[in-house]
Amino acid sequence: MSDAIKHECGISLIRLLKPLEYYQEKYGTAFYGVNKMYLMMEKQHNRGQDGAGFASIKLDMKPGERYMSRVRSAQQQPIQDIFAQINQRINTTLSENPGRDKDVAWQKKNIPYIGELLMGHVRYGTFGKNSIESVHPFLRQNNWMHRNLIVAGNFNMTNVDELFGNLVALGQHPKEMADTVTVMEKIGHFLDDAVAKLYKQIKKEGYNKREASPLIAERLNVAKILKKASKNWDGGYTMGGLLGHGDAFVMRDPAGIRPAYYYKDDEVVVVASERPVIQTVFNVKFEEVKELDPGHAVIVKKNGSVSLKEILEPTERKACSFERIYFSRGSDKEIYQERKKLGKLVFPQILESIGHDLKNTVFSYIPNTAETSFFGMVKEAQNYLNLKKEEQILALGSDISRENLHKILSVRPRIEKVAIKDAKLRTFITQDSSRDDLVAHVYDISYGSVKENDNLVIIDDSIVRGTTLKRSILKILDRLSPKKIIVVSSAPQIRYPDCYGIDMAKLEDFVAFKAAQALHEEHGTTHIIKEIYEKCLAQTTSKDKDVVNYVKEFYAPFTLEQVSKKIAEILSPEGINAEVDIIYQTVESLHEACPKNLGDWYFTGDYPTPGGNRVVNRAFINFYEGKNERAY
Repeated sequence: MSDAIKHECGISLIRLLKPLEYYQEKYGTAFYGVNKMYLMMEKQHNRGQDGAGFASIKLDMKPGERYMSRVRSAQQQPIQDIFAQINQRINTTLSENPGRDKDVAWQKKNIPYIGELLMGHVRYGTFGKNSIESVHPFLRQNNWMHRNLIVAGNFNMTNVDELFGNLVALGQHPKEMADTVTVMEKIGHFLDDAVAKLYKQIKKEGYNKREASPLIAERLNVAKILKKASKNWDGGYTMGGLLGHGDAFVMRDPAGIRPAYYYKDDEVVVVASERPVIQTVFNVKFEEVKELDPGHAVIVKKNGSVSLKEILEPTERKACSFERIYFSRGSDKEIYQERKKLGKLVFPQILESIGHDLKNTVFSYIPNTAETSFFGMVKEAQNYLNLKKEEQILALGSDISRENLHKILSVRPRIEKVAIKDAKLRTFITQDSSRDDLVAHVYDISYGSVKENDNLVIIDDSIVRGTTLKRSILKILDRLSPKKIIVVSSAPQIRYPDCYGIDMAKLEDFVAFKAAQALHEEHGTTHIIKEIYEKCLAQTTSKDKDVVNYVKEFYAPFTLEQVSKKIAEILSPEGINAEVDIIYQTVESLHEACPKNLGDWYFTGDYPTPGGNRVVNRAFINFYEGKNERAY
C-alpha cells in the first residue's frame, strides 16, 4: 500500500488444557506454549510493529512461588526482543542447573514465562505514544491471587472521558486517562467487588480464608463481571484478560468492529485476531477455526472448562471492511477471494478510462498488499478479452484460418511488475529540506516495462492521503513515458475519520476531503462549510445518541466522479507529462466483495456506535478552527 496507515494491534491467547508434562512427553518440550505464542505473534506482526508484550500465568502454585510473568518491548524489533529475553532467561537457568532439562515440575517452579496460560500482543500506536508504558499487556497487581488482572486488547474507545469520570465517581484514582488503563480499572473494580462478595458468602458457609481461595476461583462469574464493566463502553474492541488464579477471557464488541477467532481441541484453547494465524501455527483446517460472535466472550475457567457467553446484546453487524481490504493477512481463505473480487469489480471503470484499448494498456500494482486485487483485475481483463475473441472467431464464419485464429488468440492482457519498493530507504529520511527528493526514490521502476504512449493501469489497496503517490510513485512512473496513468483504488474514497483503532483521525489529511474543499471554493459554496461548522458546534453538548453526522453535507453537493477528478488534479505532480486518472471502488461493489464486513464508516460516514458521530463532528470543528489534534 502506498500510504502507510497504522492500526491497532493483534492479540493472541493460549490456554494449555493438559499438564505441562504432557507437552514435554508429546512434543519434547515443556515450553510448547511459549514456542506457539512466539509463532502466533510473529504471524500477526503485520498488525503492529511499535511494541509487543507477553504475559503468562502458572496454575496451582504454592504461596510464595511466583506465578505471573510479563515482558514488554518497544524496541525496533519488539517480538524478537521479547523472545530473546525469554530464551536467555530459560537457557541461563537451565545451564546453571544441569540435569533439569527434563524436570518439568522443577522448571515450572523455577523458570519464569513457562505456564499454562499465555497472552501475547503486538501494537501500532494510534496515539503516537510508543513508550514502554503504552505497550500491552497491562497489569493490575494485588496480593489476593484472584484480584490480579492482566489485560491486552485491540481497541479504541470513543468515550474515555466519560469512563474515566465513572471511575472517579466510584472513588478511584486512575493513574492516567488512556483507554487501556480506564478499561482495565473498570474490569478491576467489578472483579474486586465480585471477589469480596464471594469471600463474604463463603465465610458464612463456614470455610476459613485458606479454604475459600479455590472456592472463589471456582465460583467467580467472569461473564457477570464483564457485563457490568462493559456496560458503557463505546468503541471497537477485542479485549483479552487473564485473572491471577487462572481464568481467562476474550471479548468482542457488539458491532463486531474488531476481529477475533478461536479454536479448541483437547490440548489447547486458542484465540487470535486473525484466522490463518491459528490455522498455520496449529495446523488446523479453515472450518475448525470459529469467529467469535459480536458482543460475546470466550471464557476459559481455571478448571479448563470453556464457554461462550453473550456479554452485550449484539447491535447491527458492522465488522471493519478495512480488515478485508488491507489490514488482515491476505492468506485467509475468505479474504484472498474477497480481495480478488475487489479487483474484478473495479474493472468496468478501468475499461472506460482506457477507452476499451487493452492492446495498448499495461496492468500492474503497487507492492505488496495490492497484489491480490491485481490478480482479480487481470482475470477480469482476460474474461473481457475472451468474450471479444469469441465474437471475432464467430464472425469469421467459414473464413476461419490458422493465421486468423492465431492473430485473434494472441491478444492477452499485458502484465508487468512496473513499480518496485525500496523499503530500506525510509529509515534514512530525516531532514525536512532533503526529505522530498529522498521520498521520491522510495519506489523504483522496471525500465522498458511500458512502451511510449501506452496506458498504464496501477492498482493500490486504497488512497488515503495520496502523499506517496504525488511525491514518489507518479513522478517515477512518468519516466516510462506512458500516455496516461490510471491509479486504481480497490477501496472507496476515504472521507471520514476512524475512531476504533485505525490511525485516520484528521479530516484534512484525506485527499478526498481536500478535493471536496477545493470544489466548494470553485463552485462558490464555501458558505456551506461555515454552516456545517455551526451545526457541529451546536451539538457539542448533545448526548452521543442524539448527535447527527453533519459532515456528510460537506460532500453532498458533488458526485463521486467530480471528487475523483479533483483528486487526480491534486495528486498530479508539477511537470508530469502523462494524463492522470484516479478510479475508486464504489461502496456498493465493496459490499458485494466483502459481504460479511459491512463496516464502511470511513467511506460513508455511517458510524456503528453513537460515539462515532461525536468524533466526526469534533474532527470538523478542529479542521475549521485550525486545530491540529485528534478528535477523540
